Amino acid sequence: MLSAIDFSNPVTISLILTGVVAAGAYAVFIVVPAWASYGRAWERVAASFLTLFILAAMIGLGTALGGAIVWFYDQYS
Repeated sequence: MLSAIDFSNPVTISLILTGVVAAGAYAVFIVVPAWASYGRAWERVAASFLTLFILAAMIGLGTALGGAIVWFYDQYS
């Protein structure tokens, strides 16, 4: 599957880098503090699992904001 991806395309490179940076920021700024807040292993795993709801909310908010920008772009440009 990776052989079909053209890595010489700047858009592909920027999307991959954006995904890597976003995943790293999610891990550093959300998962690590949630993990460090608890002492027991099951509490840490549960807190890390619950951060997926934060991730889903951020993705939903970003999708809604991006969709609103695309939808109303022609009215304000």
